[in-house]
Amino acid sequence: MVLEAAYTLSKSVLPPKFYVHAGVTGLALLVTYAFSQGRSTSRERDLHARTVLVAGAFTPLGLTIVTNLANRGAHVIALSDYPLSHPQPSLLVPLLRTTTNNEEIYAEHADLSSPESIRAFCTKFLTGEDQRLDAIVFAHEYPTLGSLFGTSKYAEEKREQASLATFLLITLLLPAVLVAPVERDIRIINVVNPFYAAAAPTFTKSVSALFSPETAKDATIAKTKDSLFVKEGYRALRTVVVTRHLQRVLNALPKQADEKKDSNPSDTVPAIARMAPSNIIATSVCPGITRSDTMTPLLSADRDSGSNFGVMLYIIMYPLLFLFTKSTNAAVQSVLHVLFLPTPFKKLLAQMNAAADPGLSAAQASEKKASQDDLSVPEEVLKPGALYRECSVVTIRLPSLAAPGPPEGERKEKVSDESKSKGKKPESAAEKESDLKKEVLELEDDDEYGGEVLGRMVWEWYEKELKAWEAKEKSKADQKKAEEENVMESPNHPQVVVTPPTN
Repeated sequence: MVLEAAYTLSKSVLPPKFYVHAGVTGLALLVTYAFSQGRSTSRERDLHARTVLVAGAFTPLGLTIVTNLANRGAHVIALSDYPLSHPQPSLLVPLLRTTTNNEEIYAEHADLSSPESIRAFCTKFLTGEDQRLDAIVFAHEYPTLGSLFGTSKYAEEKREQASLATFLLITLLLPAVLVAPVERDIRIINVVNPFYAAAAPTFTKSVSALFSPETAKDATIAKTKDSLFVKEGYRALRTVVVTRHLQRVLNALPKQADEKKDSNPSDTVPAIARMAPSNIIATSVCPGITRSDTMTPLLSADRDSGSNFGVMLYIIMYPLLFLFTKSTNAAVQSVLHVLFLPTPFKKLLAQMNAAADPGLSAAQASEKKASQDDLSVPEEVLKPGALYRECSVVTIRLPSLAAPGPPEGERKEKVSDESKSKGKKPESAAEKESDLKKEVLELEDDDEYGGEVLGRMVWEWYEKELKAWEAKEKSKADQKKAEEENVMESPNHPQVVVTPPTN
């Protein structure tokens, strides 16, 4: 009776002649959903005894990254913008330990909007007993800042602060990774938002304009008139370019193995260190467009600064968002792919170890080769300094720039003035240039992501803005301290008078 009623109801809702149409539509929706979720990584890696620092750990994507790392046994340090007594770290960390069955999850306070707080955390970490770092994941720059229905006046300031926080953390934590053993595999991963393509056509021109005295003011004004997508894309490309330049700097640094004079000649690690690029790999990752970190802020439906209209619009559009945008579990696949891929250093080490025993018999050598083939040294290796999306390398064509320099007349005049002040014979331009090359690292110019000149310009922008940011924060702190002192010294401020007891 029940089945008959159900069959009759189904026929009234969807007549049998539309069953084929419904099946094709359902299949099309299923294929569309699977395509929009993107690729999943085919790699896997045991992360026990590996220490991973995650900035932006309490964003939706950051929590998913921490969960995946903890499930694989990693020692995770989650940076929190809130004090450790705040409900986010105090409640979520024990919950993550329980659900992942991993007690090696810890939260540390570092307010990424305050350079003083960042320096305090780095000082605490670098002076601690355990300074090991196997990977640093910067996920705090991925969430979108701003809405389609009116951008906050503080959004641009927050974008720059997030980028400067990444740069400051990298420069402060580099000593901990540079002194690590040369055979250790270390990765620096910057997670960027998906709107980098919107700024690609004008990025190189905008950066060069910022370094030109004639157009710097106009470039700053034009930057404030850009759309939200261009501003977000500008921030993403800026991070991608500086990450590639960081890899150039790491590759140019002297290898630790070259300084070991008494090293064993049969040791393969120093030999690989001279052949391969740095064992520290810096890469950028774009997880794609997600519902939680991308669309929710865009529609002004986030919990902190959202509006009722944005929440209602998000609910109405949710079926489309569910179909065409990613979940955080799908978005994290590209980040995991970059963490799991072998590095060029590890691949060279495996290849050299395979041919390291000349005394083996032919049968033993073939047996060892077969066992190593079973271990399957992968053909795909992590590309240093690249941008990954959907578990593959993304090529962004940014025009290269010519190396900037003063006009020839000014250069000769400057050299002549310096030599006169020292009472020496003026140096030629070639001699002066050769002296500079001795003091400065020679970086490779591969023309990737704008080349070495564009990377150096962006790096210098970070250094200049970081100094301005720290000076601004210091002046604010001094002003606040002065105001507090003025309040205490004010005659209207109530004072407590203690009178001695009378006999």
